[in-house]
Amino acid sequence: MKFLEQFKAFLMRGNVIDLAVGMVVGTAFTNMVKSLVDDVIMPPIGLLIGGVDFSNLFFTLRDGAKAPGPYETLGAAQAAGAVTINIGLFINTVISLIIVGFAIFMVVKGINRLHKSPPQQSHTKQCPECCTEIPLEAKRCPNCTSELN
Repeated sequence: MKFLEQFKAFLMRGNVIDLAVGMVVGTAFTNMVKSLVDDVIMPPIGLLIGGVDFSNLFFTLRDGAKAPGPYETLGAAQAAGAVTINIGLFINTVISLIIVGFAIFMVVKGINRLHKSPPQQSHTKQCPECCTEIPLEAKRCPNCTSELN
């Protein structure tokens, strides 16, 4: 019974719950970024460079056993059992990584701005005569012996 109590205590710790929430939000964010790259960013880029659909940009290393190449789409090549290098999918993944990395950078930067510590109050003041640092409570400068306000 003690094992179950320890397991329950482990699950109820803040870090585990925070991690679970982070995973769910991260998964949703990843899906959103993937859609942004695949559906919004890559079509205009493909159009600008001559109508290339990046998801169908691939090289065939070996024709499939079911049907010989050339293949019009990556799906057709995979259905035929061809061995391919999927350079277009890799490009989409790299762009997704850059967007996710930038978004995380901006979130962390914003959180750090919120967590800035207040400026430290000084426990010293400057002597008006000799310009040395002295305690705030001092009535006389220990260096030049001038009286302080």
